[in-house]
Amino acid sequence: MTRVLVVDDDPALLRALRIGLEARGFDVVVAHTGAEGLSRAAQAMPHLVVLDLGLPDIDGVDVCRRLRQWTDVPVIVLSALDSEDRKVLALDSGADDYVTKPFGMQELEARLRVALRHSAARDPSAAPATLTVGPIHIDVGARLVKVAGTAIELTAREFDLLAYLARNAGKVCTHRTILREVWGPGYGNETHYLRVYASRLRHKLGDKAGPLLRTNPGIGYQLVDERPTQPPGAAGGVGAPGHGGELPGAGGVDPPDGDGHEEGGTAEPPGGGGHPGWNWEPAG
Repeated sequence: MTRVLVVDDDPALLRALRIGLEARGFDVVVAHTGAEGLSRAAQAMPHLVVLDLGLPDIDGVDVCRRLRQWTDVPVIVLSALDSEDRKVLALDSGADDYVTKPFGMQELEARLRVALRHSAARDPSAAPATLTVGPIHIDVGARLVKVAGTAIELTAREFDLLAYLARNAGKVCTHRTILREVWGPGYGNETHYLRVYASRLRHKLGDKAGPLLRTNPGIGYQLVDERPTQPPGAAGGVGAPGHGGELPGAGGVDPPDGDGHEEGGTAEPPGGGGHPGWNWEPAG
């Protein structure tokens, strides 16, 4: 049975999550503080951690950092609507994904399922020679990409970006991390580079609506093979998950490609959508 550790100081939310997740077949362990959460993580060895950022004793970001010192367990953080900077900081500190309060149990379960699948697919001993995410198959050595069995042509930088996202499939990768890992340490604030390349990749992957390459506005990108259910009212919010398209107005100077040349690109259209789900809004 899949064991989930939920760390949150809201008793009502803990009770609701325990009931909801146990009804869906999860073994649930709860903790009310950061210190208790770290202790339970070491004792129970959960397969997943759901971590609230606003804990009374230890900051949730620090809890995530401490977990990453000794475990690669997937961590999904819970955050408030107005805490975009905190979500980015948590993701940069090792969190795999985030859920914005209020959220639906269907959305949370979908994100847990995706995190589990991608965690199981990772090989910690060596970089894989091939990467597969949904219909996308990447031969890393040959630098070849196929979508549903059909080969597509990518520039050097497009390939590097897609391969990086595929290696971290299911995880929200922040703008800063992608720029550092794909473009190099001299890049950090050139987010318009990513908007252009994300648009090109979606076009070449046949993913213009964005169910594969998801945009997390103001935060980063996530390559997934399943789109989580989105609760009502979440579409259009800053940092709200589930948006396929880019923010309107993307553009600016075209980034240099892997061969040192500048290439043309266009801004992505806005997008997004919602699905019904049971909303949970914690008391207080």
